[in-house]
Amino acid sequence: MHALISVYDKTNIIPFAKSLAKSGVQLVSTGGTQKLLTEEASLAVTPVAEVTQSPEMLDGRVKTLHPRIHGGILALRDSKDHMQQLQDYSINPIDIVVSNLYPFEEVSSKSGVTLSEVVENIDIGGPSMVRAAAKNFASVLIIIDPEDYEWISDRISSNQIISFDERKSLAAKAFQHVALYDTLVSSYLNDETTLPVELTLAYRQKYTLRYGENPHQNAAVYSKVQSSGGLSWATQVQGKELSFNNILDAEAAWNTVTDFDTDTVAIIKHHNPCGLASHKEQVTAYTRAFEGDPISAYGGIVAFNRIVDGATCQAFGSTFYEVVIAPGYTPEALQVLERRKNLRVLIAEETDTNLDYRFILGGLLIQSADIIEEDVTTWQVVTTQKPTVKQFEDMKFAWQAAKHVKSNAIVLAGDQTLLGMGAGQPNRVTSIHLAIRAAGEQAANSVLASDAMFPFPDNVEAAAAGGIGAIVQPGGSIRDAEIIEAANQLSIPMVFTGIRHFKH
Repeated sequence: MHALISVYDKTNIIPFAKSLAKSGVQLVSTGGTQKLLTEEASLAVTPVAEVTQSPEMLDGRVKTLHPRIHGGILALRDSKDHMQQLQDYSINPIDIVVSNLYPFEEVSSKSGVTLSEVVENIDIGGPSMVRAAAKNFASVLIIIDPEDYEWISDRISSNQIISFDERKSLAAKAFQHVALYDTLVSSYLNDETTLPVELTLAYRQKYTLRYGENPHQNAAVYSKVQSSGGLSWATQVQGKELSFNNILDAEAAWNTVTDFDTDTVAIIKHHNPCGLASHKEQVTAYTRAFEGDPISAYGGIVAFNRIVDGATCQAFGSTFYEVVIAPGYTPEALQVLERRKNLRVLIAEETDTNLDYRFILGGLLIQSADIIEEDVTTWQVVTTQKPTVKQFEDMKFAWQAAKHVKSNAIVLAGDQTLLGMGAGQPNRVTSIHLAIRAAGEQAANSVLASDAMFPFPDNVEAAAAGGIGAIVQPGGSIRDAEIIEAANQLSIPMVFTGIRHFKH
């Protein structure tokens, strides 16, 4: 048997190569791998250049790209013609290929790296060998993961068969390894803000979950390769294992608070904010967010966009929360949170998001992320009555909050605090009624934000019936004139933003 070994990641390669050699496998290798195995492990290794009868050239760009290598890998062992051709050209069959690729992922993510450095770490010979061996998996073992060295060497040393299904699994793993590698190269060379004609995504499993949305569903967390920040990269510092639903809600909470520049607290339940407030004093922001809907806050997710202090954690009182997520915690805060043994405490970082992916059965929707810079100077006051300075400030807060509520979204706000919201309803009037009911007495004189235009004047009439003091909405309805007239008759100042923020 012949094994071709060419690895950049040399983790555990010496004991694996020694085990192969001890089992009578003849070793062939390249460059740095050959030097390691001969000089540090004192193994007999045939250089690839001796096999190909051609020197490595072009600074190592060409070394294994040769018929004596690929012929030995790709020949069908049950084909008399193939085996005769190997004999005619004095080519030895290669039965094992051990390879992993240049560190493109590591190099391309370095700060200050040049394009030429990145290009030199685009592997060509390695993927070609891996693909060839994986294609011929029925006869050739392809090994790309050091985690597989031990069980494979145990089988070979004890003359045990590696089954067809195991070989096929190794081949699938190899093709996926190369596919991820090629995806990283493509992503690096492409402008990630554009919508590609062809698309592959590079994700790596971080950990499995007990189950998905329901106990009969399997689930795992994956992180995008060459990314950082966001929920998949969050660090859990205490508490129970995260659930699938915990992660979805924590993602919504984190995305909401990190959208605000000022000190903001969000409490999320079932992917919607039931509490949200901004204030220069964190404990005040938390208290206002909680008081916006104390009933729904129970069992929710709390998110902060600033380091959490001890006074804020004390303010949690006896309220049960599933998860707390923030960019950090003071030592005092962690001491308070430690008393809640089952509370999951996460530390997260912000991440840049250019594209928004939504999976559908059999496909995928992609759009640019809703991260437009709002320019309030372009907002239009369309009613005779103008909003007060305070109302205008609350409009800005309510408008930003509505962006994170499921459509049809209606948000009521006052003093930079979410007072009530209606979400996910098939018609906007129902959302208005729900928001007013949730706000109760606080609805009076609050500011209402709608994520999309009012299609009919009945939206304004429903808002007026609930005592709403001012309205901010995109505008753009064919009935805008009627809607503005209704607001004028009811003495409600109304502002058009010209931008819609649907969140389906």
